[in-house]
Amino acid sequence: MSGGGTGRYLVTGGAGYVGGAVAARLLAAGHRVTVLDDLSTGFRAGVPEGASLVEGRIQDAARWLDPSYDAVLHFAARSQVAESVRDPEPYWRNNVGGTLDLLAAMRGAGVRRLVFSSTAAVYGEPAETPLTESAPTAPTSPYGASKLAVDHLLAGECRAHGLAATSLRYFNVAGAHRPEGGGPVLGERHDPESHLIPLVLQVALGQRESIAVYGDDYPTPDGSCVRDYIHVTDLAEAHLRALGAPEPGEHLVCNLGNGNGFSVREVIETARRVTGHPLPETAAPRRAGDPAVLIASSRRARDRLGWRPRRAELADIIGDAWEFARATASEAAR
Repeated sequence: MSGGGTGRYLVTGGAGYVGGAVAARLLAAGHRVTVLDDLSTGFRAGVPEGASLVEGRIQDAARWLDPSYDAVLHFAARSQVAESVRDPEPYWRNNVGGTLDLLAAMRGAGVRRLVFSSTAAVYGEPAETPLTESAPTAPTSPYGASKLAVDHLLAGECRAHGLAATSLRYFNVAGAHRPEGGGPVLGERHDPESHLIPLVLQVALGQRESIAVYGDDYPTPDGSCVRDYIHVTDLAEAHLRALGAPEPGEHLVCNLGNGNGFSVREVIETARRVTGHPLPETAAPRRAGDPAVLIASSRRARDRLGWRPRRAELADIIGDAWEFARATASEAAR
């Protein structure tokens, strides 16, 4: 990819929200894409047109991975924070153990490039923002800890075996991806849903009565938490740029965010304007582990990947998500 030609890529977890958007962006760039997904949390409808789908687990990746692949983009993971606290064992077994098996399959096939879907959850409750990659890592959930463990795995794999790997630490991903050249719009389909923007849009669709605001006494302008929202299409572009960024033996870590913060109440108010719905709120207690402000510094991604977010307006991010939510609700009603 770094040479400008087309390639062949394995996208694990490519039936999910972010993996599907990245697979679509790879296809639009002229690459061949195989999605490996066990569909335990992903959806067939999330696999973009033109990608080959293999139903299987990352633990068995050696059955399909061969030297014809140029790189692996790794999204397959359990990702529910609250669930990881209640039931941590599957997070270690799948997120960490499964990645170990995937790395062994890559060594066996001679595939020496990887882009990993990491998370800002590795930082836990930061002392200051914007967050840089040198900030202390202190995850507050098994989910965040499992992702940090994989980051450490990759660092060792790069040193010992010459892997070229990039860990992309996402902040709050939102919006929906429109594949270039047509095809279904790809958006969030989590079940259960835990992300603010799709939950707000469920209220607008009449699928829930109100939206809960967890905590109204944070040291922020309106008392609610502030988060950094990044459009999923911008996120997908960063993955393509990351494919050729590190040198063999290097583990590159980059934060991905807009560098701007929006409070929970700002998100709700913007969604009111976008949807035309009153969106009733209910007050709820603070959630353990929720920092007041979480904003990214993406300077390293700009310097190393040549990447900048292009879709930074909150109304545009919510508008794309709203289009997808309405289309999905319409399909379900047929």
